[in-house]
Amino acid sequence: TALAYARVWHVVDARQRVLGRMATNIATTLMGKHKPIYDPAADCGDYVVVLNAKDVMVTGKKAEQKLYRHHTGHPGGLKAINFSNLQAKDPTESIRKAVSGMLPKNRLREVRMERLLIFEGAEHPYESNIIKQHGITNVTNATNTQ
Repeated sequence: TALAYARVWHVVDARQRVLGRMATNIATTLMGKHKPIYDPAADCGDYVVVLNAKDVMVTGKKAEQKLYRHHTGHPGGLKAINFSNLQAKDPTESIRKAVSGMLPKNRLREVRMERLLIFEGAEHPYESNIIKQHGITNVTNATNTQ
């Protein structure tokens, strides 16, 4: 049973990927729904490393029209920022908010979000942990499979 619950490290390249579709796949992996032992009450998900967060895409006019709102807690404290301004301020935050919104709202949500590691560029310190790659073309892997 311990081997079934072993956590696998996945890497996802966000370059030219649509935010919402990518976030659903990441949320599924964080929850562990891709495993045959999935249980909604058990935390059996995997680690996900997202690269090139600054190059994620949105379709249509969402770059100007999609708003992220939060309230400061003070009267009249509703703040809003659109997608393009949020990308300029912190490119990782739009992916984090999209995945968080797709996870169940229970006590496992924060634990699962801790296993999501997002980087602006292509460099990350988890090279030795990665087992599965999604959306990354690697020259050494391409030559070995042929």
